[in-house]
This record gives sequence, structure tokens and C-alpha cells, in this order.
Amino acid sequence: MRVFASLAVLAVAAVAGAPSFAQAPAAAGSVRQACAADISKLCPDAQPGNGSVRQCIAAHRDQLSDGCKSALAARMAARQAAGSSAPHN
Repeated sequence: MRVFASLAVLAVAAVAGAPSFAQAPAAAGSVRQACAADISKLCPDAQPGNGSVRQCIAAHRDQLSDGCKSALAARMAARQAAGSSAPHN
């Protein structure tokens, strides 16, 4: 179970990128929860730490559940919004 949780965390981080610190816990948790079954089903052999989870998710993008796709899209939108509100020097 810990390996699966690690895969889910890494997939979220790899696919969605680094969030702002304020959004990290809630966003990562919702994506992890929404995509857990997809990662287990589509990427059972992917190992954390070498990019294989990210590659697997990208390769199976069209096969992800609607819930996972929605969570990833919301995470990306939040990340982009946080990035656009940052001051530019």
C-alpha cells in the first residue's frame, strides 16, 4: 500500500508540476484520491523516482477516468493562476 501511495504522490507531482505552498496539501490530496485507481490499473509496474509514473500517465492520458482528468485539470489551473499572480521583476 505504501508503494502505491508513493506512486500516486509522484504521479501527481510529475504530471501537475510544483504547486504553490498554500495549495499543495489540498490539491495533491484531491488529485491523489481521484487518480489512485487509474495509476494502479494503468501503471502497475511504474517505479517512483525515475519518471516512469509521469511517462505512464502521459501515455495513458486518454484512458484516465473523468475524475482524474478533472482533478489534474483543476490542479493545473490552480498552478497557472498562482503563477500569474506572482510579481514579475
